[in-house]
Amino acid sequence: MTDYADMTLDELRLALAPSIAESAIFDGWTQAALENVAEMVGADLDVAQLAYPGGVMDMIEAWIDTVDLAMAEELTPEKLGAMKIRERIRVLVQFRLDAAQGLEEAVRRAMAVMAQPQNAPRGLKMGWRSADIMWRLAGDTATDYNHYTKRAILAGIYSATLAVFIDDESEDKQATKAFLERRIEGVMKFEKVKAKFLNSDRETFSVTRFLGRLRYPSR
Repeated sequence: MTDYADMTLDELRLALAPSIAESAIFDGWTQAALENVAEMVGADLDVAQLAYPGGVMDMIEAWIDTVDLAMAEELTPEKLGAMKIRERIRVLVQFRLDAAQGLEEAVRRAMAVMAQPQNAPRGLKMGWRSADIMWRLAGDTATDYNHYTKRAILAGIYSATLAVFIDDESEDKQATKAFLERRIEGVMKFEKVKAKFLNSDRETFSVTRFLGRLRYPSR
């Protein structure tokens, strides 16, 4: 049995976050969700509240952090290294979607909270950080402007796919998987055809252009 009493606040913050996400399906990202989880697992409520001094946004960010950590632990550079870039991005995005499966209502409510004007700047930073982790796992070493554009675009891709995901009622989220795969496949075909007619010295495949087209797909 987990001993929450011996945890540091940072440890408690992460330990409670997945359960808070489950509670948020019914209670939203609220104090009630935290209270329910603390009672359920036997954690001291006063201490649990100290783990989230910023309230609801701290709870959401802690949950996202647990997904980031799990993704980095599961999808190591060694596992991703043998894949092409398109497959690395697909696998990384899909991991996050799989982690949220069954928690669609919690995701919907989290997105609504992060979209509020007072929370939007922090929400963007959280999305940027997750995109940065994905790119680092994918092996990106860019230090110029591409470093920033890749992360901004990937955050947009994930958000667009997540929006499809939360309303997807198809079996095993096949509609979401197909949505993501179509974007990748369509752009790859376009780039291959274009490369045949353009001077390779002037026009080579660009991951940034590739992801840019994924960011604004048609449904």
